[in-house]
Amino acid sequence: MTPSPLPYFLGCPSWSENAWRDYLYPADANSNEMLGFYSQVFNAVEGNTTFYARPAPGTIARWAQVMPEHFRFTAKFPRDISHAGDLRKQLEPAFAFTRLMAPLGPRVSPYWLQLPAQFGPARLGELCQFLDQAVVPVAVEVRHQAFFAKGEEERLLNRLLHERGVERICLDPRALFSCTSRDPAVLHAQAKKPRVPPRPAAFSQHPQVRFIGHPQLEANEAFLIPWVDKVAGWIEEGRSPYIFLHTSDNRLAAALAQHFHQRLMRRLPGLAALPELPRAPEVEQLGLL
Repeated sequence: MTPSPLPYFLGCPSWSENAWRDYLYPADANSNEMLGFYSQVFNAVEGNTTFYARPAPGTIARWAQVMPEHFRFTAKFPRDISHAGDLRKQLEPAFAFTRLMAPLGPRVSPYWLQLPAQFGPARLGELCQFLDQAVVPVAVEVRHQAFFAKGEEERLLNRLLHERGVERICLDPRALFSCTSRDPAVLHAQAKKPRVPPRPAAFSQHPQVRFIGHPQLEANEAFLIPWVDKVAGWIEEGRSPYIFLHTSDNRLAAALAQHFHQRLMRRLPGLAALPELPRAPEVEQLGLL
């Protein structure tokens, strides 16, 4: 089953969520099948795992066999590249990482460079050189408070990214931080995610958004509706934005993404529905692990 082409990219932080057997995957789906099922419904996934560890070449080869050509995987540069000091000294490891991921071809686009909170305005020269020498599409996520202060330092960052057609990844954690639950998963997510204001940007054809949701789906509505309008507006301008939806433990992340798309269908009449998977296994084993 091949989903109808969508004018934007929609996905979640991963495809390997056992809880999704409750509502998305067939109940007896095994982990070897999950990427195949996931890519029948969604056309993009965040590459969070590559931030923590480089995948083995054999694993990448198996992903390449399963991911459709239209699918997008926003692989993060490993943290020993993005968080290990001067970016100019990390160019060779970055090139090696892109060579490792090369079997996926254009499906890895853009690569994400997630910078630490201590990466501030004084280091923008490093970022410029890294971006100018990169041989792949890159999007950048910043976390230093100066880049959210609406001052000259933020304008300088935005200008250097815009001049290069490099997207500023927009992280929106407001729904997560609106949650007052003492659930350990919520507390862990709140401790891990930076509490920064959203900065929607469209510096190229592919704006990038990460929406970190409330664990109760209905509590996301007030935060999600403005994004429906924003994404619809980008699509109407002829852009193809990427939007990824999380929840604190990601148990309902796929349901939140499905809900977002349903909302977008109301805003954009004629937008195709997401495919629905059969509730019994009807696809061959994909052998991803």
